Amino acid sequence: MITFYWNAAPNPAKVALYLEESGLPYQIVPVDTRKGEQHTAAYTAINPNAKLPAIVDDGVVVFDSNAILLYLAHKSGQFLPPDTPQARADMWSWLMFIASGIGPYSGQAVHFHRYAPEPIPYAIERYDFEAWRHWNIINARLGRQRYLVGDSYTLVDMAFWGWARVLTAVLGETAMEKLVNVKRLLDEINLRPAAQRAEALKARYPLKTVMDEEARKAFFPHMTSAAAG
Repeated sequence: MITFYWNAAPNPAKVALYLEESGLPYQIVPVDTRKGEQHTAAYTAINPNAKLPAIVDDGVVVFDSNAILLYLAHKSGQFLPPDTPQARADMWSWLMFIASGIGPYSGQAVHFHRYAPEPIPYAIERYDFEAWRHWNIINARLGRQRYLVGDSYTLVDMAFWGWARVLTAVLGETAMEKLVNVKRLLDEINLRPAAQRAEALKARYPLKTVMDEEARKAFFPHMTSAAAG
């Protein structure tokens, strides 16, 4: 049985979708990051980076959403691309593109728009630009083919879905009007029963949503350290 340390953020959503699509048995352990539960000794023993998600599979510990997707795909043999050198290379390339580009720049764009203690125009402009640049690359790719890796639905599309489902929060309400190919794939995945079950976890395991002082300290410990210093 896989123990899945989860919250409702984009990266755990990727793993929830894979688990639901694959049918691998799992149990949820919700971690309320706005209450600081990710910083407990019990959780950092599993993920020293104090981020979500993580899994423990019969004693095997895996953290980082993209590492977990690869682990689960190789465990189950499902949602991998065709076994050719180019298809495998495309899987690694586009999965790492999401891991190193889409996720970080999207997350920082949201941070500097919504959570920075004061507006920093340079940071806002930089992360908006880079978020748009990365999403436009994905949009162009999906303009040439149905899925991110060839003609089959794979773990890479699940990694895409985790962030695409919150895209208007990252780039604004009109983003989908410009990223039509992104919207097309997002809409297709949203219709899948597994995606609907993955989204339903938010209702089954409600977590704190208010960004109050407790949540800010848990999310942004550097601010607390700076104030103390």
